[in-house]
Parts: sequence; structure tokens; C-alpha cells
Amino acid sequence: MEIFQYDFMRKAFIVGIMIAVIIPCIGVVVVLKRLSMIGDAISHTSLAGVAFGLVFNINPIAASIVFCVLAALSIEFIRKKISKYGEMSISIIMSLSIGIAGILSGFVSNNANFNSFLFGSIVAISDFELKLIILISLISILIFIFLYKEIFYITFNERLAKLSGVPVNRINFIFTILTAAAVSISARTIGSLIVSSMMVVPAACSMQIANSYKRTIIYAVLFNLFFTILGIFISYYKGLKPGATIVLISIITFIAILLIKSSKTFKK
Repeated sequence: MEIFQYDFMRKAFIVGIMIAVIIPCIGVVVVLKRLSMIGDAISHTSLAGVAFGLVFNINPIAASIVFCVLAALSIEFIRKKISKYGEMSISIIMSLSIGIAGILSGFVSNNANFNSFLFGSIVAISDFELKLIILISLISILIFIFLYKEIFYITFNERLAKLSGVPVNRINFIFTILTAAAVSISARTIGSLIVSSMMVVPAACSMQIANSYKRTIIYAVLFNLFFTILGIFISYYKGLKPGATIVLISIITFIAILLIKSSKTFKK
């Protein structure tokens, strides 16, 4: 096929598939813990990291990962300090990140490079970025599989998990790092402004048809693979933004699933 004759498109498919696998795994847990907005907070933090990297001549993705990890840890720290209103931690860190990104963006000499991170540039991935994304994705997938049972416990009831002997604080710390790393590398490919959609919408689609935690994750990954591959094909042949195309396909699919479920309920 013509699309695979180009090196940049082959890279786009590799990166897209890797991210499409790990993001829904994290997304399902985040949605079930009712922390859906954490993706937005960390993705906005990635913009601050990108701006910092561009201003000080550091690789933007590497700087983004550091900023995202610090933001995720800060969210977890504030959430524990004010557990009764834990969701405020997300808004606080998001506000801080937007402020930092706004100030630093004024010192970026190449605005086109900075703007490419807003909606992503999956077809402009460098060899270094490709290797970094593959490495982080593989490590993230292995960690998620290895800690599957522990993550399952803390997703539904942290207090019961602690009584069962699960090292809750350690698992939360690892999962927080995992989330930050996954969001930061996704921001480069599909865009900081829409990365949270890729985390939440496949999980939302999956939850409409799955009847268990395990199936929810599996279906979410399959949905995201479908959205990503179809989105890259359509964006290539129609000249559209890949990240935005992927998200729109996912939203259309979610609406279709809701309509189908509603029609079945109505017939009954």
C-alpha cells in the first residue's frame, strides 16, 4: 500500500499502536477512580515541559516527561493532604502548568515547533523520539501486566487493598509515574489539548459493552487500536490532523454505541 512506502508513515503507525495499547490501560483505571480530568492536568503540564525544553535547548519530550512526573506526584500529594476535596488537586496543578506554559511560550523562538505539540505531530517523529516512545511504552506495558492485580485492588478500594497487604502507597506512586510518562509521550503524537480524550473515550466505549474489569481493559485497547489505525489512514488520504481525526472517530463511535444501546432498550 502507498501509505507504507514512506518512512514517516511507518513510524507513525509504530508510535500510534504503542500508545494505543498503553493509554487505555491507564485510562480505565483513571476513569474507575473518578480522576478522568487528571489526563487534562498532566497534558497541560506537558506543554510547560515542552516550552521549557525549547527555551533551554533541551529535548522537548524529555523535558515534558520530567514536568509530567513532577505534576503527577504533586497531584497525588495534594490529594492525600485534602482527601475530602481531592479533585481540587487536579485543578491546582493544571492552573499552575497553564501559567508556566503561558510565560515560557513567550520566550520560545520557534512558535511553529511549540504549536505542533498542541494538536500533535505523529508523522514528524524523529528517530530519537521513536526509540524513546517505544522504550517507555514497553516498560509501561510490562509494569501494568506485572502489577495488574495490585492496580485492580487499589482501583476499587484502597482501604481494603491495604488491609489485604497491598503496598498501596508504593503502587499509587508507580501508577502515577506510569500515567505521567504515558501522557507526556502521547502529547507529542496526538497533541496536549486532546490526549485526555484518548485516555477517557476508549474506556467509556468499553464500559458500555464489557461486563468485567479485565474485559473493559481489553475492549478499551481494541477500541483505541481501531481509532488510531483508522484515524491515521483517514488523515493521510484526506490531509487532516491525525490526533484530531483519531479523537473525532472515537467520539462518533461512542455516540453510535449509546444510540445502539438506547434502541435496544427501547425495543424491550
